[in-house]
Amino acid sequence: MKRLILCIVLAFSVLVVQAQSSKLETFVQSALQNSPLIKDLNNQILSAQIDSVRLRAGFKPQVTASGLGLYAPVIRGYGYANAITNGQQLTGLLTVDKQFIGRSYLNAQILSILNQKDSLRNTIKLSEQELRKTIIAQYITAYGSQEQERYNREITQLLSGEEKVLLKLTRSNVYKQADYLAFLVTYQQAQLQLKQAQLQYKADYSTLKYLAGVGDTSLDSLDRPNLIPGFISDKSQSIFFRQFQLDSIRIRNQQQLVDYAYKPKLHIYMDGGYNSDLTADYYKNWGLSAGFGVTVPIYDGGQRKLLHRKIQLEEETRQQYKNFFDRQYSQQIYQLTEQIKGYDSLLADIRNQFKYAESLIKVDAKLMQTGDLKIADLILAVNNYLSVRNLLTTNMVSQLQLINQLNYYNR
Repeated sequence: MKRLILCIVLAFSVLVVQAQSSKLETFVQSALQNSPLIKDLNNQILSAQIDSVRLRAGFKPQVTASGLGLYAPVIRGYGYANAITNGQQLTGLLTVDKQFIGRSYLNAQILSILNQKDSLRNTIKLSEQELRKTIIAQYITAYGSQEQERYNREITQLLSGEEKVLLKLTRSNVYKQADYLAFLVTYQQAQLQLKQAQLQYKADYSTLKYLAGVGDTSLDSLDRPNLIPGFISDKSQSIFFRQFQLDSIRIRNQQQLVDYAYKPKLHIYMDGGYNSDLTADYYKNWGLSAGFGVTVPIYDGGQRKLLHRKIQLEEETRQQYKNFFDRQYSQQIYQLTEQIKGYDSLLADIRNQFKYAESLIKVDAKLMQTGDLKIADLILAVNNYLSVRNLLTTNMVSQLQLINQLNYYNR
């Protein structure tokens, strides 16, 4: 019986894992690297960089070459009016066009693209944080299933050894056959629980690999996740509040672009080449021309005012969402922190109860050596011991899940 107690104690001590150790960060990094969403967002940032270069290039002088050939015959008096078509025409021109805009207008358009890139970067951080939370949550679940499977396997091994010892004592008439059968039922129940725990662990581990984008089907051991509650000193620096700030910048930029759209615009052009109707002195029809164009908005039916009002409504909506999220954020952080503290107290009580359950088994072991213990009492003590250990594992997993949620908001 001393061997039974020793094995039970060792079952809850630090285990030496011989299988390959799969750490939490390995799965997180695998998920981040395999995520098509994050790759898509990174490509969108590169695309926005190209748009920025294209925008600057669009305001540089634009050079184009064009050619035109025309022949309109008049047969027996039938054909296009020669005064309109000149009968024939040959044109080859090189045109340079330059649009003039204010530096502030160009900066406003560039700011729009920069804000888009910043929003994409923040979206990447939000996506990474969401994916990290999902992977960690599943890792914790798989780890809890692994610990339950290990525990049930070792308890089954313990009961297997003690079943043989009790069988000998029963044949020696130290205990009745009914006592042996009662113990055997407990042993068989432990075997069934072990099979169930093994299936659950395989399912949870497979889900973890599926979420992380890992293709192999090997079943490795998982390290205990070392999660520490994290806090940020200034919540306004959180990636969740950062998006509200970026939206505010984008809305102000939209207001500026509306105003710039109603300012006068100037562009000049110049072309040179050959343009002739191929009549007399056609070889002298080489030349050039220059011109300019001015656009001055005068009246648009009040559209400008309506556009500003529409953008202002978007700003009011943004502010309402920000205020609501601010209240939710503070309340969520407070609730999670209090729950984690509550689990600290609960786990301390469970560990204290665990000591009493262990002491009871030791006392029952001494009584069993003299034949003064009922096997039913031993079975009850072992079941209580198992229940307390299971309760400890379950609440440990629940606390880790809460820490994961808290860390999700504190970045």
